[in-house]
Amino acid sequence: MLQWPEMFTGLVELLGTIDDVLPEGPGVRLLVRAAEIAADAAIGDSIAINGCCLTVVSRAGDLLGFEAGSETLSRTNLGRLAKGSAANLERSLKVGDRLGGHFVSGHIDALGSLDARRDEGPWSFLWFRVPAALTRQMASKGSVAVDGVSLTLVEVEAERFSVALIPHTLSVTTLGRLRPGDSVNIETDLLAKYVERQLIYR
Repeated sequence: MLQWPEMFTGLVELLGTIDDVLPEGPGVRLLVRAAEIAADAAIGDSIAINGCCLTVVSRAGDLLGFEAGSETLSRTNLGRLAKGSAANLERSLKVGDRLGGHFVSGHIDALGSLDARRDEGPWSFLWFRVPAALTRQMASKGSVAVDGVSLTLVEVEAERFSVALIPHTLSVTTLGRLRPGDSVNIETDLLAKYVERQLIYR
């Protein structure tokens, strides 16, 4: 049977809360309070947590359970989550859904960190530091997903990039709580990956 890959838009549906982090083999089980998202969630559904695609393995009321292995914990900021942490949640796209952000796979490319933050009233201008390999897949006015949030790039330098965030984004995602040094999950634009590959192997 043909299987379509899970895809997301980078438009966060809900700011969930980590209820518990339980050791489980080499990984952990994340228990996440997901309010209305949990209402129609089923075992096996894919949900992006801070941009990282995970599978629902348990459900009890508004509490969803996810398993994250050692590889996921080491390559994303999910390993830094603790009881009470906030997390960006988004369900995977269904056929016919509107695409309001950009195509996001839920596969994190690398960890970045907040390099600088300038607040201008309720607005914020953020610089993120990332591996140089990722900025080759970025361009001003292009797209990037930071902790699962679809953002428009403002400036791109050799090892960092900037974004300008509106009050709404700051209030309904984890990005409003970031401080310099905090780690974030970075996923570059899928189309940029394909373009770079074609340029390398042409």
